Amino acid sequence: MKLDEIKSVYFLGAGGIGVSALIRFFLSKQKAVAGYDRTPSELTARLIKEGVDIHYEEDVTLIPDYCRNPKTTLVVYSAAIPETHQELTYFRKEGFEIQKRAQVLGTVTLGTKCLAVAGTHGKTTTSTMAAHILYQSALGCTAFLGGISKNYETNLLLSTDSPFTVVEADEFDRSFHWLRPYMTVITATDPDHLDIYGTKEAYLESFQHYTSLIQEGGALIIHTGLELQPHVKPGVRTYTYSRNEGDFHAEHIRIGNGEIVFDFIAPDARINDIQLGVPVSINIENGIAAMALAHLNGATPDEIRTAMKSFSGVDRRFDFRLKTKEVVLISDYAHHPAEIEQSVRSIRELYQDKKITAIFQPHLYTRTRDFYRDFAKSLSLLDEVILTNIYPAREQPIPGVTSQLIYDNLRPGIEKTLCQKEDVLKILAAKKREVIIVLGAGDMDNYIPEMIKLLTK
Repeated sequence: MKLDEIKSVYFLGAGGIGVSALIRFFLSKQKAVAGYDRTPSELTARLIKEGVDIHYEEDVTLIPDYCRNPKTTLVVYSAAIPETHQELTYFRKEGFEIQKRAQVLGTVTLGTKCLAVAGTHGKTTTSTMAAHILYQSALGCTAFLGGISKNYETNLLLSTDSPFTVVEADEFDRSFHWLRPYMTVITATDPDHLDIYGTKEAYLESFQHYTSLIQEGGALIIHTGLELQPHVKPGVRTYTYSRNEGDFHAEHIRIGNGEIVFDFIAPDARINDIQLGVPVSINIENGIAAMALAHLNGATPDEIRTAMKSFSGVDRRFDFRLKTKEVVLISDYAHHPAEIEQSVRSIRELYQDKKITAIFQPHLYTRTRDFYRDFAKSLSLLDEVILTNIYPAREQPIPGVTSQLIYDNLRPGIEKTLCQKEDVLKILAAKKREVIIVLGAGDMDNYIPEMIKLLTK
């Protein structure tokens, strides 16, 4: 189905962050948009205000009439929607064109210079940084982001004349295989989603296949030291990057007084005095990758320097929600052991003499089963851990897999609590509170407004 043939688009999983960027894209094309999501959220409320008809009951009768013509309606569904979903079953039976979210993203970015960021972690911040640099520059860009940019209060940036599209390339369910990037960053390949891949080898093979999809004349920018063996086409340039070494890296790093400043080194350039708008150490590396993408595509040193300083971050990505002399509250989407370790080390660097408490809600039974020892090891870097029950997302419970597995493997002597998420506020009220970080990809973030009230009393 061609874009001009589509009059309406129906989304299953409308509240997902990746799906909502596509919803906003189709709204910008003056298409009628409706959809289903399992639970109301701040994001679905905003989409409704923007003109989307969203309901929360799995009910075919709630599908609007304008989404019932198979010749003019495209149906898009996210990986979180089960194959047995009543509305999905209806659309299949009636012969609608049905595509996965990732397939649609691949289609709408085809024919553009797609700049993608892939990897187990760092995708959202790095891609949002890259989009901000390009969007603020003379080059411009359209961007489909995996989080809400705090600079723009949205996950979709639009340009009518730029050839560049910035996207987050998601490896879940091999989604990134639908993309044909002009250039891509690969940040990390720590195994994840083993419920889909089964083995580390299959996970790495999926990334290897992704590198073969880079367009001739494009480039791969890969973090140093990864196990991945790229398989790029002839004519695709390969660069390495990291904080301290590689074709792109940082030198003369200065951390202090709440600021991080460094010099950006490229194979053919040096940009002195890059100041991070969000001064946490993990953003040095994220910034190097984002700047590498922008530099290779023609952003000027001044454009890069200005945009990096003005970058305000992404919701739930090392997101300072409260910052006073007495207490700091940070929200971070980190839900993989390697992400948590990086997050905790960044906090420790900022607050060396403070008590650091994490509230961690594990995400998925399979991920907890596969990595509970690694989670415990990362969380053991903290002073205190408050563990809640597992957020199931798309999964059914697995016998014997609970947060207790992580709790039992935390280091001896650490202050630790295991509780239901509903009890976190009561537990927090009785604790010494200095630096608190809410970790995970579940719904614990919904409690942050109440936490702010508690912590500012």
